[in-house]
Amino acid sequence: MKEAFAALLAGVLFGVGLAVSGMLIPDKVLNFLDIAGHWDPSLALVMGGALMVTTPGFYFVTRSKKPVFAASFSLPTAKDIDAKLLLGASLFGLGWGLSGLCPAPALVNIVTGFSDVLAFVAAMIAGMLLHRAIHKA
Repeated sequence: MKEAFAALLAGVLFGVGLAVSGMLIPDKVLNFLDIAGHWDPSLALVMGGALMVTTPGFYFVTRSKKPVFAASFSLPTAKDIDAKLLLGASLFGLGWGLSGLCPAPALVNIVTGFSDVLAFVAAMIAGMLLHRAIHKA
């Protein structure tokens, strides 16, 4: 039960952070990516702030023997940069650049009911299902 509450609290905090920072507004994200046009550098401050909190936090947390609410850490072990990673990163960046949305803001934005957000989430889910079907076979 502690784990579920901690996950819920972290998710709510993340969602609030997305809302406060403007990451839920696709036009703000697209303006950040448009360095040759109406560039909005404010999201660089958001990213810098996130790094300032995450970097020392990750350092201190991973020096602990175990997480507070779990038996062990679940950290990724893969270090290879392969074609799957590059293709996935490219698709993510392309989707983000075209829509101004990435998965977390899109999921938070579902409550708006906007058709473009719903279409993005539907395409994201379809892509996940397609990936599962391809790699299951």
